[in-house]
Amino acid sequence: MIQPVRVPPDAPASTDDEMPAEELSDAVLRQLLPRLRRFALRLTRDAVAADDLVQSTLERALTRWRGRRPQGDVRAWLFTILYRQFLDSQRRSRRYARLLSWFAGSDAAAPSAEREVIARSSLDVFERLPEAQRTLLWLVSVEGMSYKAVADVLDVPLGTVMSRLSRARSALRELHEGQAGEARLRILKRKNALLMI
Repeated sequence: MIQPVRVPPDAPASTDDEMPAEELSDAVLRQLLPRLRRFALRLTRDAVAADDLVQSTLERALTRWRGRRPQGDVRAWLFTILYRQFLDSQRRSRRYARLLSWFAGSDAAAPSAEREVIARSSLDVFERLPEAQRTLLWLVSVEGMSYKAVADVLDVPLGTVMSRLSRARSALRELHEGQAGEARLRILKRKNALLMI
């Protein structure tokens, strides 16, 4: 059972169109759940995804209840949260699709089981890369940032970004082909310094 969350008593009374703004109780949720689910179903066009969306909406509402404006309409607030959660999930899925298409190549053939396996394998390999290489590949390949913008973000010269990106792509290719070994050391002639590649 959900316990009511109390709002300070100076909150204004609600109108007929608004839900009571002083608490989020079982009665209020029972009245709003069918509406939230109907809206989520219209957005997602999938019953399971709609249920997940409503659940994440209610979780967000309960954790953020204290930060809500007391004079606001609870129904409008919940619908706003639901819609923003939906938009966030759409953005995440588009990013994921871009990442999958980057790993799978650029051919426009219909997705097949083989391409799915290759894409998932590539994502697993991507996760095995060191954090610095993953970040660099992500910024350039998924987020679509220019080398110059990445250089500004990482506060390194443009040439450094290009060489690090080349090494990251090589490491990704080696890991994907099963040829990964230990990190190699290279001796630089200047000052006989050892650098990890």
